[in-house]
Amino acid sequence: MPEMIDKSVIYRSPEVQGGTPVFKGTRVPVKTLLDYLEAGDCLDDFLREYPSVTREQALAVLEIAKEALLVDSNEAAA
Repeated sequence: MPEMIDKSVIYRSPEVQGGTPVFKGTRVPVKTLLDYLEAGDCLDDFLREYPSVTREQALAVLEIAKEALLVDSNEAAA
């Protein structure tokens, strides 16, 4: 799968969290949002816990994940 990192929303650098993708302008790993949702927590719970992440950033990351899944599904069907 091609690396689909939207540099306006996601930041990755060896100097920040060891290169783990984070929400741009924060030190909050993108994976943390996915972990919250997987645990059954809602987006608002995540945003309350991590106020440095905006709703727009969180929704953009979820959209990127959705698009990546759809690309993978379309490639598998081809």
